[in-house]
Amino acid sequence: MRKSKIKRKTKETSVSVEFSAPALGSKKNSVKTPDGFLNHMLELFAYHGGFGLVVKASGDTDVDMHHTVEDTGIVLGEAIGKIAAKGKIARFGSAIVPMDEALALVALDVSGRPWLDFKVTFTGIRKADFDYRLLEDFFRALSVKAGITIHIVSLAGRDNHHVCEAVFKAFGKALAAALEPSSRKVSSTKGII
Repeated sequence: MRKSKIKRKTKETSVSVEFSAPALGSKKNSVKTPDGFLNHMLELFAYHGGFGLVVKASGDTDVDMHHTVEDTGIVLGEAIGKIAAKGKIARFGSAIVPMDEALALVALDVSGRPWLDFKVTFTGIRKADFDYRLLEDFFRALSVKAGITIHIVSLAGRDNHHVCEAVFKAFGKALAAALEPSSRKVSSTKGII
């Protein structure tokens, strides 16, 4: 079991994350941000990835959710990166996950080389208080801080909530596969990642 704990406090936000792979025994995950939708997505990510996750985030939501969502991605990315740097891992992971009419593909490479390709389009159906476009900022921040190449593609879906659920579940499953322990010292023919 590998775990990490990261805190970040700025004039705009305060975020702390405890992340473990796999989950810590029977300890339940706890996600508390100012937005119920973001909480739900992070809980899905942790559950379907088999991770332990404790998130406490607050921010200047009187402005909007952007700073809090992005900074949560930054801190979670740092926590994931800390675990990835600890040892021999499979490095690559991918998953295709359905959620009713929605279908998402996530493929990633824990290589130290951040990149995000986010091909997810949201429709006008089921508008919510949450700005779905912030999810690209969340994943970009996570990618940079964790050093992960991430490709996220929505293959089908008309309901924004279902599209997001499929994405977060697929991300959890793909990351779990990439963080699996490996007998190889380095997962690269170069001898270094």
